[in-house]
Amino acid sequence: MNKQFNQFRFWAIGLATSWLALFVLVPSLMVLVTSFLTRDADFLIKYQFSLDGWKGVFDPSFVTLLWDSLSMSLITSVICLVIAYPFVMCLMGLPQRWRGIILFLLIIPFWTNSLVRIYAIQFLLGKKGLINEALQFVGVIDKPLDMLYSQFAVIFGLSYILLPFMILPIYSSMEKLDFKLLDAAKDLGATATQRLLRITLPLTSPGIIAGCLMVILPAMGMFFVADLLGGSKHSLLGNVIKNQFIQTRDWPFGAALSMLMIFLLSFMLWLYYRATKMSNREGGINDSDF
Repeated sequence: MNKQFNQFRFWAIGLATSWLALFVLVPSLMVLVTSFLTRDADFLIKYQFSLDGWKGVFDPSFVTLLWDSLSMSLITSVICLVIAYPFVMCLMGLPQRWRGIILFLLIIPFWTNSLVRIYAIQFLLGKKGLINEALQFVGVIDKPLDMLYSQFAVIFGLSYILLPFMILPIYSSMEKLDFKLLDAAKDLGATATQRLLRITLPLTSPGIIAGCLMVILPAMGMFFVADLLGGSKHSLLGNVIKNQFIQTRDWPFGAALSMLMIFLLSFMLWLYYRATKMSNREGGINDSDF
């Protein structure tokens, strides 16, 4: 029996490792190598070492675009956090059965393609959309607001799509919270604000950090949201990468940008690992950790 289990474990781990090596590691290495090659007008790349692709990453115009993309992702993350955290706190007050139903309703939109949902937002934010029609009907505005093809529209679309990615990690973290600690703190005279700031937030910080990471990184790469809701004025990092590969045909620069995104992802995952490690040890996170 043990021999059969060991064989099963060997093949299961071997297949998973081979799959990751073939479809994750090898393509990543190819992108890394491409970022150090020379651009070629006829064959896209020339097998000649060059740092031109990486020089473009530090170009002031690109740094400005990167900052705009990062700021929109951060704002999206903050909006999702502000909505998700109180939502999960209210959810935890419901019976277990209702929590499952509400979480199921939360996941249902995932069954629809996100591109279709972005088209729906276009109809919602358009000059003849539901919001403008409602505001004009109640007399709040005289003429339609120009909401579409703006930074507001991009952040709105990103927040709508990525909100469940913030709710689920926070829910998972809050479900593990020992509510006896809150009762004990209340008996000792702690106010609701003190219980939130000193107990609930520190103990659920891994979920908050995980949720922020799961919002920020995909937000920077969702080029179709910026294309459909922001026009050409409000681009994300994903738009720049897509344009380098498809329109400009500058593969070394596009590969360098892709590697930059992978490095950002790795750095944020390292931050998450450190925060989780600190929060899991005895006493949790304290001021000396920052």
